[in-house]
This record gives sequence, C-alpha cells and structure tokens, in this order.
Amino acid sequence: MMKVSSNKEEPQNAIQAKKVSLLNIVKNDSWLEPYNDAIQGRHYHAERKIEELTEGRKTLSEFASGHLYFGLHRVGNQWLFREWAPNAVKIFLVGDFNAWKESSDYELRCIDKSGVWEIALSAETLKHGDLFKLRIYWKGGSGERIPSYAKRVVQDDVTKIFSAQVWEPPTPYEFIIKNFVPSRNPLLIYECHIGMGQDEEKIGSYNEFREKVLPRIVADGYNCLQIMAIQEHPYYGSFGYHVSSFFAASSRFGTPEELKLLIDEAHRQGLAVIMDLVHSHAVKNELEGLGNFAGDPSQYFYSGQRREHPAWDSLCFDYGKNEVLHFLLSNCKFWLEEYKFDGFRFDGVTSMLYYSHGLGESFNGYADYFNGHQDDNAICYLTIANELIHQINPNAITIAEEVSGMPGLAAPFKDGGYGFDYRLAMNIPDYWIKIIKELKDEDWKPSGIFWELTNRRADERNITYAESHDQALVGDKTLIFRLIDSDMYWHFRKGDENDRVNRGIALHKMIRLATASTLNGGYLNFMGNEFGHPEWIDFPREGNGWSHKYARRQWNLVDNQELCYHYLGDFDRAMLQTLKSIKDIQALPVVEIWHNDGDQILAFQRGDLLFVFNFSPTNSYTDYGFMVKKGAYRVVLNTDDPKFGGNGLTDDTITHFTNYDSFLDKEEKGWLQLYIPARSAVVLAKNR
Repeated sequence: MMKVSSNKEEPQNAIQAKKVSLLNIVKNDSWLEPYNDAIQGRHYHAERKIEELTEGRKTLSEFASGHLYFGLHRVGNQWLFREWAPNAVKIFLVGDFNAWKESSDYELRCIDKSGVWEIALSAETLKHGDLFKLRIYWKGGSGERIPSYAKRVVQDDVTKIFSAQVWEPPTPYEFIIKNFVPSRNPLLIYECHIGMGQDEEKIGSYNEFREKVLPRIVADGYNCLQIMAIQEHPYYGSFGYHVSSFFAASSRFGTPEELKLLIDEAHRQGLAVIMDLVHSHAVKNELEGLGNFAGDPSQYFYSGQRREHPAWDSLCFDYGKNEVLHFLLSNCKFWLEEYKFDGFRFDGVTSMLYYSHGLGESFNGYADYFNGHQDDNAICYLTIANELIHQINPNAITIAEEVSGMPGLAAPFKDGGYGFDYRLAMNIPDYWIKIIKELKDEDWKPSGIFWELTNRRADERNITYAESHDQALVGDKTLIFRLIDSDMYWHFRKGDENDRVNRGIALHKMIRLATASTLNGGYLNFMGNEFGHPEWIDFPREGNGWSHKYARRQWNLVDNQELCYHYLGDFDRAMLQTLKSIKDIQALPVVEIWHNDGDQILAFQRGDLLFVFNFSPTNSYTDYGFMVKKGAYRVVLNTDDPKFGGNGLTDDTITHFTNYDSFLDKEEKGWLQLYIPARSAVVLAKNR
C-alpha cells in the first residue's frame, strides 16, 4: 500500500540549481523565456512528485498498481476484497451470495490508518456472475455503493439499477498478439463508438463491431482505432463522458472477453487501438459513482466551489491528493495491461489545466498560460501520467484534447513539456465551420487556409482533422450538412444531383484533402463522416422518445452504388492510400509553392507529392504555371475524377513535364503548367 506522507521541502539552493539551464522548449521558442521560471517550476513539481510517490526506489509502474491491490481478487483458495474508504465506520459486502443482507460473515475490517478496508472469503463463497455491492456506514448516514475498483458493472434490464459483478470466467481470454507496435507512417485514426456502430436501431456490441465495422476500417486504410465511451457510464446519452466506474469496460456492449477479442483482432489486422480516457471529471451520481462514496463528498474530488464543473454537471478530481493520483495512474496502467490498449486520447485537458476550465478565456498571448490561473496539480498529474504510460509501453500513443494552445503540452518531459505524443488541432474544424458559415465561396482565401492548416508549434505534433464526433452531435452540423443541408435527403441519388449537392461533394473532398495532406503527426476521422453520413448523433432520451434512430451509422448508404455517398467514401480511401505512398510523410516539410488569393489557387509540396487546389467556384485555369523541381509528374489523385463524383474535365493519364527556363536552370527547376478546373484539387507525384 502506498504511503501518503507529504514530502519535505528541498533546500532553496537545490531548487535554483535545477533552474540554471533553459529547458529545450524554451530554447526552441525564445518567446517563452520570460516564463522560464514557471516552466521550470512545473517541471520540478512533477519530478518532485514522482520522487515522492515512488519513494525514490520504486518505478512509477510499481506505484500505479492500485487495481492489483484494491477491488475483488481470487488469490489461491480464497477471495480478497479491499476498498479505500477513510470516512467509513462500517462496511458490509452484500450480493446474490448472501441474499443482499448484512451479516458479520461479510463485514470488512479496517486494516490501517489511511482507511483501507479488507475482507477474505473462501473460494466457494462467490461464483462467476454473482452481483454485489458495498453497504457503507458513516457518521450520520449510510448507502449502497459500487466498489471504486470494480472491473465489471452491469445494469438490471428491469430495475435499471447498476451492480458490480464477480467476473472470473473459467477460461480467461488469452491475447494472440502480445506486443503490438503501432504504425505512425502517418497515424490515421478512425474515431468510433461501439454502441452506435451498427445500422440497426439498437445498441451495438463489441462482437458486431468486430465482425461488421472493423473490416471496413481496415479496407479504408486507417491504422488506428480510437474507441469512445469504454469506461462504464450510467447514462448512455452522455457519450461516455460521465464515467461512474473507471475500471469497468461498459457492459452494455458485451463482456470483457469480447472487447479483448476486438482489440486482438484489430492488432492482427495492423490497427492500433486507443481509448477515450476521461480523467477530467466524473459523474455526480452517488449510487453508481464516486460522488459521495463513504459520506465524504471530497474523498476523490475538490471541495467547495471547485468540486462541481460549472458547464458539465459533473465532479472535478482533486489532483493534489496522492490517493487520487494513485487511483488515476493505476487506471492508466490497468487499461494498458488488462486490455492491451495502445494508448489514450485524454478527454477535456483544457478543463483540467485551468481553474476556470478554460471557460470564458481568450488565450491571446503566452502570458495567459503562466498567469497563476493554471491548476499545477492537474498539470503535474498529466505529466506523470504520460511518463507512466510510456514507461509501461514505450510505443504507446497519448493525445491531448486541448483547445487553449498551452505550450509544451506535446513536448517530451525531458525537454520541459508535459509528455503527450500529440495534441488535437482543434482550431482546424472551427476554421472550416467559420468560413463555410461566414464567407461566400469566392471569398475563400488560400493564404488563410494554408496558414490555419500549418500554424503549429515546431516541436509538437498534432492530430489534424476536419471534423470529429463533436461536429456530428445534435445541436451542431457535420461538414456535409453545412454544405448541402436538406438536399442530402432529396438529391443524393446519382443523376439527380443539383448545384448545391455538386458543390458540397466537391468541397467536402477538397477540405478533407487539404486537412489531411498538411498533417504533421496524424489525421482523424469520425466514423461515417468519411462518406458524408447524413444524420446527426442524438442518443435515446426522453425528448426523442428513447429512439435509437440517430444513434447509429447507416452503412447501407455508402454500400449503395446508386447513391452519391460512395463517391466520398471511395475518395477517402484513395486519399489515405496516396498519403501512405510517401514514407513518413508527416515528417516531411510542407513547402508552399504558390498561393494567389485573387485566383484562389494554392499549391504546396511534400517530398515527391505536389498538391494543387483551386477553390474558385467559377474560374478554371488553363496552363497555370508553378515553379517546381524539373522532371515528369503524373496525377495520382484528382477530386474531379468521375469515380469520386467529379466532372472529369482533365485527362489524368497524361504525364506532365516541366518547361525549360534558362533563369531557373541552375536551380534545377522548371515551370509545370496545368489545367485546373474550378472547385477541384489534384495531387501529382514526381517520377523518379
């Protein structure tokens, strides 16, 4: 069991010694120099906390093993159960095995001053599938609770009550793929939700997803699956964000073995699997969650005004408590080792970083990141979590969902960063929405588009995306709906397209190509968006009659060759194939060749690939010239190709040669002249 004694302050001269040299993130960005002390302080805070938690002799992984100590475990010929409940005065285990009645045979005993309770039971007392809970008494009250480290939680179909479940199958799942190494050339993420992954109006299962959806993702060319809503949550419509049981895979989708089989099969097919990890807040529910676990509302969470999240109707973890760090870090290790997840997309990082949760903040300059409004405890936790995750699995993937632009978030800890591998480029979907809503097509400026797509910190990698699940939720609109709106329903059959549909199909492809081709780390797509799924996401709730109609993905639409959806799906597949044709394209510089806002033309190069965009809705250009490396170029992808719903105005079988120019001869460059139809984009590869 971990010790939670507070550390002694180091001598001031030892602290100053650590601040002699600039950390690399400051060296890489001179604008950070005025905030060097703050950056050094955060770095030192994490170093000191790691030293404290590990007591200077253990590894972080050894420390983060709460799930191996707490909760229910079969040990030899007995069951051992432990729970941390410092405010409790009496605890009973109740369940199917004792008719849900308290008795001295099932009473836990407190075994230390920190509030750890324990009970040992003979092996025949509990059996696989038994339901159970804790009945906890505290001064002035009592209540039934689900154990905090429960690894299996199920809901009764009739009463809708959640209970923990003994889960000890006779033949535990054995992973076939033991040490999967993700491909990052580049990282191509398919964001998904198991429950809404099927065509039918119901909650889908792990098995259905593995059998029906996974093959589609593999065929489309993605190499990473990002699964949302894995941690158990009492309300399906929360999209998995209001977590109640942090160590339990949601039983509404199936069993732990079925999830493990899905992950194993994804690995066999070459896909990494990461999960949406919610450590930014927790559900307020007391019966299902940790909100008032043993009569102490602040056992896991901040007290006072900081306890409740003002926008999310949820509770905020107290990252300053070592016991909470133990719980959350153990949770990271559990999912990596028990289910072989390859990493995490950390949800709500902005909310964690700031006392304000980022609400109402403008973030106009670097001073906004170092003005004392930041939660250093949360920053410390995130830094340590990244250190732990990469200690357990050096190939693990961590992504921060963060909108404020906090410097160093995706820089290595040794350089003064917080250790994430990637940060979500959340500015990009917002930008596309803004220009679609506010500008006429003829006012789109390629210079602004290029700047927005490539404006990022040189020492941090991003996950680029045009839209995610956020833009698909009810109350918002996907790109295809913003472009086409209700004509999706009436004019999306081949031969019946109107001008709005043709415009939407063309721009949908161009937007996604521009976004994906400028990636510097990875690219993300939410399931169905690649083919322009026509419906928003609205989970069953009282307001819609508890309908599953909009909590599904209509794969039949993209499979129907008489509809236009397959144009977009086919293009997405070809686009990813093109990007993967260049080794480590994400590491190559994005070199601007040309932009002209008047013509609405943009051209840039990555390695041997040349990307050319004409955003003009009306103007096509003949013999438009670009100064590029001398040689022959062939078309490898064209948004105007008829097989992608285009007009087919160019002959893409032609090899394009650069024209000689004596002024450019010494530079080994020439003029490449192209016909570029309106509202189209083309990718050319230089012949070697």
